[in-house]
Amino acid sequence: MRDTRESRLLLVLLIAIAFALITVDIRGGEQSPVDGARQAAATVFGPVENGVATAVDPIGNAIGAVRDSGERHNRISALERENAALKQKLGSDDRNRSRVRELDGMLKKAGAGQYGIKGAEVIAIGAAQGFSWTVTIDAGSNDGLKRDMTVLNGDGLVGRVTTVGPSTATVLLANDPDFTVGTRMEKSNEIGFATGQGDRSLSVQLLNGKAKVKKGDRLVTFGSRKAKPFVPGVPVGEVIRVDPSGGDLTRTLYVRPYVGFTKLDIVGVVVEAPRENPRDTVLPPKPAGPKPTPTVTVTVTPGAPPVNGTQ
Repeated sequence: MRDTRESRLLLVLLIAIAFALITVDIRGGEQSPVDGARQAAATVFGPVENGVATAVDPIGNAIGAVRDSGERHNRISALERENAALKQKLGSDDRNRSRVRELDGMLKKAGAGQYGIKGAEVIAIGAAQGFSWTVTIDAGSNDGLKRDMTVLNGDGLVGRVTTVGPSTATVLLANDPDFTVGTRMEKSNEIGFATGQGDRSLSVQLLNGKAKVKKGDRLVTFGSRKAKPFVPGVPVGEVIRVDPSGGDLTRTLYVRPYVGFTKLDIVGVVVEAPRENPRDTVLPPKPAGPKPTPTVTVTVTPGAPPVNGTQ
């Protein structure tokens, strides 16, 4: 439309008419003379509005769903984090309970043998000294540790201290091939020497080739002069096989150690030897065997009356 004088006058006239209609509509209320025109417009444009609303509603619903989905995702993520934290806490509690049991067992062993011990934790496996089976513990000379001290845990003999630093020490484990310890058999007191064989059982040479030994017999440490490197009475292991002597002066035993060398955690270094040799008192009590089944013997006396009416 061209911008002329006539077009401007027409625009002003249309605006004036619109204001007049709005004024009449407001003053007329429900009896407004333009109400019929409004209803007609509603009849014409109503379906179009519904169609537009129908087309738009899925989009609005989708937007709402995405928004709700995000909120649900956040809630799920929060729950997953809480669950992971609880699992981690539970795992930590399980580990703490395990460590408490280890510490309790070690303290009971030390109490039974009257060993003065310094507790420590295994912090590394292997060592720079070239040994095959060693661990590093988090205690050293600052804690009173010295070379050639006995190391034990709640199960028995772990090894001996070989190198000591201010805050750490290296322990040669009892299953190392370079490790040898004097042993004493339970009850019979037969003396021998146990040598490590890595991940296999310990090899024990008994000094008495005719000693009577059987599977299941147990051994403890014999002890060293001035209790270095070994204090007496520490449980070593249990016999699993006995080689025939064959007339030899010595006899070879194979002993399963009490200690699991691949899962060491809490250990104790004996810093004070017992005043008396505990001998076998540190060994755990043997499990009770199965109770014998009682047998009942019935003896029939000649001439006795029949039982339960039998003839």
